[in-house]
Amino acid sequence: MSEAAELPPVPEQARDVFGNRYADAVRYAELLAEAGVKRGLIGPREVPRLWERHLLNCAVLSEVVPEGVTVCDVGSGAGLPGIPLALVRDDLKITLLEPLLRRTNFLTEVVELLGLDHVTVVRGRAEEVMGKMPPVHVVTARAVAPLDRLATWGVPLLRPYGEMLALKGDTAEEELKAATAALSKLGAEETSIVHVGQGVVDPLSTVVRVEVGESPGGVRFAAKRAKAARTRRRRG
Repeated sequence: MSEAAELPPVPEQARDVFGNRYADAVRYAELLAEAGVKRGLIGPREVPRLWERHLLNCAVLSEVVPEGVTVCDVGSGAGLPGIPLALVRDDLKITLLEPLLRRTNFLTEVVELLGLDHVTVVRGRAEEVMGKMPPVHVVTARAVAPLDRLATWGVPLLRPYGEMLALKGDTAEEELKAATAALSKLGAEETSIVHVGQGVVDPLSTVVRVEVGESPGGVRFAAKRAKAARTRRRRG
């Protein structure tokens, strides 16, 4: 049996969640099940649960993303959560940030095939693009790294008073507790755990929200940010 044949029936909730992008969401699921598995971007065992565990689980993140903001999906991988988010929210300007070439190739193909004009694919690591990429309102991430490490990559990419939204599983509370000191040094002012996807996914998707103040990344990154701003001004 081919990987594509293992794709489960599309859940009813997908029509409501993806709306007029429903057909694109189905195509994306097929791409993940076919090219995604062949290229080693997702494991074949994930195919039967692609909808519930991956597409819908990521799409409901849109419940906590403000309207009309810029988003950077750090360590985007096969496009989760960035592409499901883009499919349900064409008001967002989304950057899919991913260091590995085979993944960025796949992401570029998906973005072009689905006509996601509000999505840009950037190859690189978060620490490399800081200062080269304009700061964003929201950083998203899923299954990238423990929260303390993820924050050192994601938080410095934020604009003042931006927020990082990390999709986490059962370890969310433990990770948040363990990362408290690191988050404080990075300029975090508020942290919370939010559950989204009522009526769509069971269990609900767990999001760790980290809201920063006027110095995302804290003192450590203030000089880097100032230098990057001066460079951008000179180029502009």
